[in-house]
Parts: sequence; structure tokens; C-alpha cells
Amino acid sequence: MRKQNLPEKICPTCQRPFRWRKKWQRCWNEVRFCSKRCKREHP
Repeated sequence: MRKQNLPEKICPTCQRPFRWRKKWQRCWNEVRFCSKRCKREHP
């Protein structure tokens, strides 16, 4: 995949967009947060 064509989601904690990463290739559907910090701080 080219960088311009990568899927994108919005983080529910910080409201910022984040893109697909290779380490998420098997679990992209389950990924909700852009970082561990956002996951930890989510209310």
C-alpha cells in the first residue's frame, strides 16, 4: 500500500486522525485508539 492510500480512523479520545500501521494489519478492525496513552485516558 502506498502512504496516500492507507485507511484512516479518528481517535475517540483526542479526536485526531490516525492511519493504518503494519503492526495493526491483523487487527485493524478492532483498533480504536491512536496510542496507548489515549486508550488509558479514555473516559
